[in-house]
Amino acid sequence: MGRRGSDWLHNVSTGWVTLITTVVFLLFSVLVLPPQAARTEGDVGSAESPDTSFYYSVDDLYRMARVYGEQGRAAYVRARFTFDVIWPLIYTAFLGTAISWIYARVCAVGSRWRRANLIPVLGALFDYLENLSASIVMARYPQQTVVVDRLTPVFTMVKWVFVSGSFAVLLLGVIVGIWSWVKRRG
Repeated sequence: MGRRGSDWLHNVSTGWVTLITTVVFLLFSVLVLPPQAARTEGDVGSAESPDTSFYYSVDDLYRMARVYGEQGRAAYVRARFTFDVIWPLIYTAFLGTAISWIYARVCAVGSRWRRANLIPVLGALFDYLENLSASIVMARYPQQTVVVDRLTPVFTMVKWVFVSGSFAVLLLGVIVGIWSWVKRRG
């Protein structure tokens, strides 16, 4: 994917596309995420979730599975294959196009910094790996799922590193862009 994927993302990240993905991201964050979080908490009977934790152990994962109960685990798995298929696409589209659009303005063509637009793609990849592995553990509970249960917390942590890193890279680009704009005007 590397350079070709990054270049493709730069090519599609016009002002309009970036604006649309930003609006969709903001609307989804305000109108869909809060009710979905409340519904999931009600369905599983707990606010604790592998998806929203940065770090948890294998024992924590199995404790969550036990606390959720049979219906809660089924609801958790269902949410991973409905809502949590769409959400990573939305935040990746927003972050990928926003980073591409900004970095096209603050970095020279050929700069390795322009490839920072791939960071959200990696975040989504690990988000999907987390969803799949956590769902396998939940679906098989009370049986243990060796290896998958140990990979799940790793996938979660790596997901959060890439997703939060994407926001940091976006913020850095905005700061550099503002700084350049101020320098040009002064």
